[in-house]
Amino acid sequence: MTPHSGADGARDRAARRAVTLFPLLVLAAGALGLAGPSLFAGWTGGVPYLLGCVMFCMGLTMTPLDFQGVVKRPWAVVLGLVAHYVIMPGLGWLVAHALSLPPALAAGVILVGCAPSGTASNVVTYLARGDVALSVSVATVSTVLAPLITPPLTLLLAGEYLPVDAGAMVGDILKTVLLPVIAGVLVRLAAGRHVDRVLPAMPWLSSVAVAAIVAAVVSGSADAIKSAALTVILAVVLHNGLGLALGYGAGRLFGLGAPASRAMSFEVGMQNSGLAASLATAHFSPMAALPAAVFSVWHNVSGARMNREDSVVLPLPPFPTKAIFMFT
Repeated sequence: MTPHSGADGARDRAARRAVTLFPLLVLAAGALGLAGPSLFAGWTGGVPYLLGCVMFCMGLTMTPLDFQGVVKRPWAVVLGLVAHYVIMPGLGWLVAHALSLPPALAAGVILVGCAPSGTASNVVTYLARGDVALSVSVATVSTVLAPLITPPLTLLLAGEYLPVDAGAMVGDILKTVLLPVIAGVLVRLAAGRHVDRVLPAMPWLSSVAVAAIVAAVVSGSADAIKSAALTVILAVVLHNGLGLALGYGAGRLFGLGAPASRAMSFEVGMQNSGLAASLATAHFSPMAALPAAVFSVWHNVSGARMNREDSVVLPLPPFPTKAIFMFT
């Protein structure tokens, strides 16, 4: 592999810092919530607002370019969406049954599977020399469609474990995801020049907000976590690992090349765990939010480990400007 150009090398290093530092920050927040739960007493009520902050930041970074892939290759984007919303919810249900998880944890694992793509997938797709344009399009559209897809899927698959109020869940996703994203887009359109000046602060604001969500979730069920930690970690590793593998396999099965299949792998296997944690806390229990908290750390670690330099010289794909500011 020949050395990267100066600009591309700097972007590559920035992306690697994102997927390296973010899980460490979230892991530290989780450890703090476990060690000193009293420090975060009452924080769970602020989880939806923290998620809204994250999604507003995402909206600030979005441009019409994020939707170009939908127009240019609608079939590939549809394939990514179908694979994401079929494979991960189904795997969540299978893992919950295979491990005989207690109801709260089972519902939490399934809810993670029903969440839209995590935008960290864009960064790791870039590092893996994948099809970044496809990755960004699938992640963006899956987020926009989440109010219509996530609640009924959760009701269908998790309803046997806990009561699911799909209507209330739709309202929460609209308030904490779609409306903040739209607000961010409108602010970007109205004051793009000023927004560009503060974009470098977005990754830190986003990562701190997600770390606070994890700390609140962990502190809310610290005692239960100590007895269920190994089970949850096993469930998350299986869920994420199988999702990554099946996502790549789906891409190859339907004739996508290696770069697009890499994008499919990450779009299927990586989830918006912040949304899952928020919904689990609001509609189930802090214990049900634990799989999302663990997933938030693990999918960044596994995604980073899957990146390998190609054995042939490949140009860097277009850099995911939106993604580097939003790696939750």
